[in-house]
Amino acid sequence: MPEIYESSVKPLPQVVNIPNPLYKSLQGKYFIGQTQTLFVDNGKNAWAGLINPANSGRDLFFNVFTISNFSSSDIITAELWLNTTPPGDPAVSSLVSPTNTELYPPPSPKVVLQFVQSTDGTPSGGVNILDRIVPPNTTLVSEEDGKIIIPPGGNVLMFLKSSAGKTIEGIVAFGWWEKEREKC
Repeated sequence: MPEIYESSVKPLPQVVNIPNPLYKSLQGKYFIGQTQTLFVDNGKNAWAGLINPANSGRDLFFNVFTISNFSSSDIITAELWLNTTPPGDPAVSSLVSPTNTELYPPPSPKVVLQFVQSTDGTPSGGVNILDRIVPPNTTLVSEEDGKIIIPPGGNVLMFLKSSAGKTIEGIVAFGWWEKEREKC
């Protein structure tokens, strides 16, 4: 076995692996937000969505969603939709913040978090890409890691429904980052 001399060993460069959401947060491009309380029962639905305005100039990278079911006995069915036309008259959530609160002035998202607390309508058009069951007294969390990319004019929507005979309260929250579109 050859002898190794200290002078022949080169130091290895230090490499740091930063998760992409943290990297986007450090840049002031990562945002989180939630709805007010949503109400669903047999015949009444609710939804929450990230709406990317046609003039935003940014792509939306959908990272994470949570759905909280505050019922003690009934389930909520949650459907994730892409680029749909949602029912009802939406409100804009004021419960949105950049994740990096150190930056001044704080960055503002171009993407808008909208919701409808209760509606008898359903989404039209678009694609329902996944369904989840949210058990009673549970918060369901799903990380999409930014792999769902929504261009200006598109949306990602969480549609909630239930067959329960009584009203169920829930809240939806999202985490996402935005990137300016590259000029072609």
